[in-house]
Amino acid sequence: MKLPVYLDNHATTRLDPRVLEAMLPYLTEAYGNAASNSHGLGWAAQQAVETARAQVAQLIGATAKEIVLTSGATESNNLALKGAVEAARLAQPGRSVHIITQATEHKAVLDPCAWLDKQGCRVTVLPVSREGLIDPEELRRELDGEPALLVSIMAANNEVGTLQPVEEIGALCRERGVLFHSDAAQAAGKARLDVGRAKIDLLSISGHKIYGPKGVGALYARRGVKVAEQMHGGGHERGMRSGTLNVAGIVGLGAACALAAAEMEEEAARLTALRERLLRMLTARLERVRVNGADVSGNRRLPGNLSVTFEGVDSESLMMGIKDVAVSSGSACTSASIQASHVLRALGLSEDDAHSTLRIGIGRFNTEEEIDFAAERIVDVVPQLRELSPAWAEMT
Repeated sequence: MKLPVYLDNHATTRLDPRVLEAMLPYLTEAYGNAASNSHGLGWAAQQAVETARAQVAQLIGATAKEIVLTSGATESNNLALKGAVEAARLAQPGRSVHIITQATEHKAVLDPCAWLDKQGCRVTVLPVSREGLIDPEELRRELDGEPALLVSIMAANNEVGTLQPVEEIGALCRERGVLFHSDAAQAAGKARLDVGRAKIDLLSISGHKIYGPKGVGALYARRGVKVAEQMHGGGHERGMRSGTLNVAGIVGLGAACALAAAEMEEEAARLTALRERLLRMLTARLERVRVNGADVSGNRRLPGNLSVTFEGVDSESLMMGIKDVAVSSGSACTSASIQASHVLRALGLSEDDAHSTLRIGIGRFNTEEEIDFAAERIVDVVPQLRELSPAWAEMT
């Protein structure tokens, strides 16, 4: 077993060797520019891109022409949100724009929404339950109040793994002619998503969350949905996203999507079993351990996700004590901050409990041996830290 044991698969995933194999020719031999149509190398690159585009589309039930290739989910989210607002204002100058999102979104949605708020949009942020779920009835009331242009609700949360009821949300939005965007960076390839059935208009994907390369992703934009280009310089990608395409990365994204589509059910069952094994070991030997988010016995949680609060233990100290196990205390994109996770706080955790929480992300390459090792390390270190903790002394 190689150390450290990597259990931070929500932050990023290891590149699948099969994906790397698919990419290599486009880094060495087939190095043409996909926009060059005057010679064979350019044609080969263009064909590879279109094959990958179709693989991405197949994973989510879209058509290849509805896939806009980007640098990742952050760009896709910005393009969807800002692009939809700009397109609406270009079509109807001076129109009032209302956007609805929810409190546990990734910063790649919340920050663009905050920026749009400063540009004169009205942004409504819905609360969530202890499980991290929005209340569809509350969304219905908002939609029946002030007209909205767009609703942005993530398919799966990046910290607690909660799967939102996207089909119910999509139906509410479509009935009212409101665009529905979903950040699916965590859900795509891990949970079944069908953009047609869920009535999703815009959906964001990132390659490095599904065992593909970093720096590449996609935006699904339903045919007929207007999105204004945010990066200008050549009118690539149906005029929505300019820039020379990262052919090797796109090939890797496509290969990762194809593998996920073929292996999703089997992989989900295996990861769920590993998660249950880890949780059993922790709860059997440690007291006052609590799981955050949706009930692990249900189907509202990503298979490999476990968000665990160890009462009376500082999570940063715990991570220092288990350096041979790679986990995180919150979203990787906010890990430089000492503030409590906005996701955990939105679920109702106290600041102390939020600072006592680990995010564990089990992935494709983890084994039972690694899960057992991680459990042993945590079970060994937590009591040591509690002995030194004034907060734990007060609890007990």
